[in-house]
Amino acid sequence: MTKQSSNTVWHHATVTRGRRELQNGHKAAILWFTGLSGAGKSTLAHAVEERLHQIGCRTFVLDGDNVRHGLCGDLGFTDQDRQENIRRIAEVAKLMLESGTITLTAFISPFKSERNLARKLVPHGDFIEIYCRCDLATCEQRDVKGLYKKARQGEIEHFTGISSPYEVPDNPELSIDTGRYSLDECTDQVMVLLKERGIAKND
Repeated sequence: MTKQSSNTVWHHATVTRGRRELQNGHKAAILWFTGLSGAGKSTLAHAVEERLHQIGCRTFVLDGDNVRHGLCGDLGFTDQDRQENIRRIAEVAKLMLESGTITLTAFISPFKSERNLARKLVPHGDFIEIYCRCDLATCEQRDVKGLYKKARQGEIEHFTGISSPYEVPDNPELSIDTGRYSLDECTDQVMVLLKERGIAKND
């Protein structure tokens, strides 16, 4: 549940999201990349950001590891801490949406309820869930951070896919087989969707 501090009133700015989008020349949106560790979420998010930047879009990537160096540095990986991690990110993404920015988030975000909470924070159509579909064996084979090996050896608790569950999205806006397609092909799929929705500029 979203928390609210007492004795506070939301301040409505005169520079609105609509005015910022008009200045930017494109719509704002939240692209929520979800999937197992090693599925390519961060890699794909940054590749999409590069494409968007090249055609003049204002963007920012909120990366799972990066936010745990500061904003969520006090959280562990229990189910409760994971839920709080996603709640904080969802609130930040909501603020960035109001700034007129195309915000890309790359988080395992294993639970449907937390992803749905993030979706419900913003107007319909502004939240685009992108499921990076990659089987566990392929993710373990990649294991670029050596985390699966540590999890298998019992050195990491609550590791998604090994000792903690991942709930596959029911109806994501886009499901990409990142274990089958190249990075460029995956990026193309995202860009096609963004252009169809009128979010990305035409290059």
